[in-house]
Amino acid sequence: LEQGEALAIIGSSGSGKTTLLRCLNFLETPNEGKIIVNGETLLDAADHAAKSDAQIRKNRLHFGMVFQSFNLFPQYTALENVMLAPLLQAKERPDYKQNKREIHEQIEHRAIELLEMMSLEGRMSHYPHQLSGGMRQRAALIRTLALSPSLLLLDEPFSALDYQTRLTVSDDIYRILRTQHMSAVLVTHDISEAISFCDRIIVLTSRPASVKKTFDIHLTLDEDRTPFKARMAPEFKDYFNEIWGELNV
Repeated sequence: LEQGEALAIIGSSGSGKTTLLRCLNFLETPNEGKIIVNGETLLDAADHAAKSDAQIRKNRLHFGMVFQSFNLFPQYTALENVMLAPLLQAKERPDYKQNKREIHEQIEHRAIELLEMMSLEGRMSHYPHQLSGGMRQRAALIRTLALSPSLLLLDEPFSALDYQTRLTVSDDIYRILRTQHMSAVLVTHDISEAISFCDRIIVLTSRPASVKKTFDIHLTLDEDRTPFKARMAPEFKDYFNEIWGELNV
């Protein structure tokens, strides 16, 4: 995966797409033979393996994960949800006690800035149940970006949204990825979503999964690309039919 690239992984249910993301983020670990890990993961050409809990915590800072079901804490407002992880991280700094107020203000300022970027400035004091599905997913994304991860892991982040909201949120996330030159791995069952959002698509075989085929996505567009505009490209239908054929062989 190159810097600034968006990669989609698609395949049948049970092929291990979500498990792969969870392994990258150390949410799944080899345990009693449940998961057998072969090969290696390299991050900036360095081995990404973790040998201790401290190393796992350090390595996790490289990754931001957006889950399918938002996973916002219901007892916290949108602003508090976004601030939570940076505050927990800040408490491990040796200067935290001496500069507590200043650090808190810096984190709050950054959180407000991110929420405004996603047009949630009027919803900062709202709790998750007071937000629409699209707003909750935007808040979940902002909470992930608050730690400035190197790589964004997206586990079917739009599947719980209606079609129109899905396109709008997808455009918002895509814009932030491109603006901040971030890399992303998207797991999805939606072929159209994969084509419109990503630069490259990996199609998996059924379980036990292996890589069946990789597609490099090149779309001809008159304007700057967004997931919505990408669906208008003349090559879109051809990519869709070819990938659909691979999944159904």
